[in-house]
Amino acid sequence: MNIIFVLIPIAILFVIIAGALFFWAIRSEQFEDLDRQGSNILFDEDCPAQKTSKHTSDDRQP
Repeated sequence: MNIIFVLIPIAILFVIIAGALFFWAIRSEQFEDLDRQGSNILFDEDCPAQKTSKHTSDDRQP
């Protein structure tokens, strides 16, 4: 029964932290443009790294 006196304040603390994080995300406009992030993965702006193939004389076949 005494564990309830410990678990209830911990649960209330978790709810307060989750609420604070949620309202921080709303105020910092984290949820404003949800479609842009989904389409960013389709359009890569960075150039892919150039693969250089280094062949030794043993790798080449005549």
